Order: sequence, then structure tokens, then C-alpha cells
Amino acid sequence: MDMSDITIIYGTNATEMTYALLRDTAVGKRLRPGMNVIIKPNLVVAKPASEGATTHPEIVEGIVLFLKDLGITSPVLAEGSWLGETTGRAFDRCGFTILAKKHGLKLFDTKQDKVIKKNVHGLTLGVCETIANADFLINVPVLKGHCQTTLTCCLKNMKGCIPDSEKRRYHNIGLHKPIAALNAILQPDLHVIDGICGDPTFEEGGKPVVVNRIMVGTDPVLLDSYGAMLLGYEPTCIDYLSYAAEYGIGKKFDEAATIRELQVENRPKTNPREQSDIVRRWAKHIDEQNACSACYAALIFALNNADVSPTGTLTQGKLKIGQGFRGKKCDGLGIGNCTAGCERFVPGCPPTARDVLAILGE
Repeated sequence: MDMSDITIIYGTNATEMTYALLRDTAVGKRLRPGMNVIIKPNLVVAKPASEGATTHPEIVEGIVLFLKDLGITSPVLAEGSWLGETTGRAFDRCGFTILAKKHGLKLFDTKQDKVIKKNVHGLTLGVCETIANADFLINVPVLKGHCQTTLTCCLKNMKGCIPDSEKRRYHNIGLHKPIAALNAILQPDLHVIDGICGDPTFEEGGKPVVVNRIMVGTDPVLLDSYGAMLLGYEPTCIDYLSYAAEYGIGKKFDEAATIRELQVENRPKTNPREQSDIVRRWAKHIDEQNACSACYAALIFALNNADVSPTGTLTQGKLKIGQGFRGKKCDGLGIGNCTAGCERFVPGCPPTARDVLAILGE
């Protein structure tokens, strides 16, 4: 896997998708039996993954099965939930206690770990010793919105590897610089992003948008900046991405980056009636005909960030989206390559929410 690569897979069986995704990459060449492998999910709150805040245990199970095939039979699942939540309760409610029993895994609460101090980029930061001593660290964040930092994904997920006292201090000194500096200390070897149904608006979840997408890569800045675009955000407006790039942790997404997609034929179709409240609020503005979930989600993410109210009227009229428009001439604005016959359309399969938002802004 090249540092410039992002590999994406689509489908509805998260365990099989994750296993296939990892088998398709070269990451197995970097692993060997006996390694101390730590898997770091996002269990910030004790809520099931279906609410859009926490990592699906099925994704972690796919990672575990992949590791077992390589002779790594006892990876550790490590996390420290946010202030006010107990990690043990999150392990239970999020399905990881059951997963650990099924595969004989150790659950590790980073809140109970010894803290070591590191000096980096003008900051002295405390980090969990167990995480720092891992032979191979796999970060499994959720791609979702955040009320303070706009986005939370690879880089911010590492906050679960610091003590609660440090979490408080990060907020006091400003989140962005310490988040970037933390990733200069703790640098995961692999990032497996849960893009199944993250909440694009709030880190606690509650308004999930189903996309059924998992992404993998090794550059957290690249992955986070691309993830920001998928949600309709401009990466340059997220300060910790700029700091992380400045610190040499990675590079932001640009035209030179390579995106590979697997099992594109498995992109599930979207049924707005089965989607979350955020989708239903916008349904009357959308003429949807057999749209894939990734394309539909890009539109929803863009509308959620657009300067327009769901109770108002879009100047473009109803937005066309879906394979049902393929080869048809249509008035108005279309979303995605299938709507190329519209007067105007946003190219992409799927387009990013940022590109959709740019057209809506015009």
C-alpha cells in the first residue's frame, strides 16, 4: 500500500468487507506472528454503532480474522472513552465484550494505563504507555462530524490514548495543536475507517446517514482531508489537519492521491424512508431514482452544510440523483455521473459533498 493510496470498499457485511479490504492491500507484509498488535476503535460513548458515533464491532472482527490468518492470535482492543463515560460500559454496550469473548481477545482501558510524557512541537503531552509500546497499531475511527473541530476521524480518534486529565487540558489549550502533536507521538501503522453510518453533525451520534463504506490507508492527514470533503467540509478550514501536515505527519488530499474502489457493484441502494431524520428532512427537495447510498449521502451531507433550510425551497428545484436518470435529458441540477443528461450536473461516482456544496453555493 502506497502512502498516497486510499482504498474503499462497499457492501453490507462489514466483517467480510474489512477482511477483503485488508487482503487486497500489502499490509500483511508488515505483520508477523508474535507481534504486539493493538486495535484502537472509537468507543467515545456507550452507544451502539447504528447511532453513528462508535465503531462497528463487525469491522474489528474482520481485522481480527485477518490477523489470525497471519498468526497473530491475541491482538488487544484498547480504548478510553470520553470524560464522564466508563470504558467498560462502552465495551459492553458497543458489542466489544461479546467480540472479545468470541475470539479470546483482551480488552484494555487506557484510562487505567501508566502515563509517559513526551515533548513534541513545543508541547509536553502525556500518552498511554501501552499504546506507545505497541509493535503495530491499528486505528479504527468513525468518519463523523464534531461540534468543536468540525470533523473527527483518524487524527482525533487518538485522543482515546491519553488520560482524562490530558483530555481536559487539550480543551483548555485549544484542541487543534495538541491533536496534531499527539499524532506525531503516536503514529498508527494502519487506519481502517468506519464509514458505515457516521453522524455528519455530532460526535455523540443520533443522526446517522447510511453509506456502507469502509476506507483504509496509512496517511491520516490524507484520509481525514478526503473524509472532510466527503462530508462537505473544506480541509483547509480544519486547523488540526494543517498543523498535522506542517508537522510532517502526512499530506492533504490532492489530485495526485490515488483512490481505489472495491466491490463498487455492492453499493447498496438508498431508501430515504429507512434513513435517519436528517435524510427525511431533505427528501422533498430530491428526485431520487435508484440512487446508490454513497452518492445519496454526498448530497445529504452537502445539503446539511448548505445555507438553505429544509423548510424552504431550493432555487434549483428538485435535485435529480440516481441510476434511473442515466441516459435521460433533464431540466435542473443532477448529482453524480448518472445525471450527466441534466442541464447541469456534479460529476463523480460518487461526487464528494464538497463538490456538491460548491454547485449549490452558485
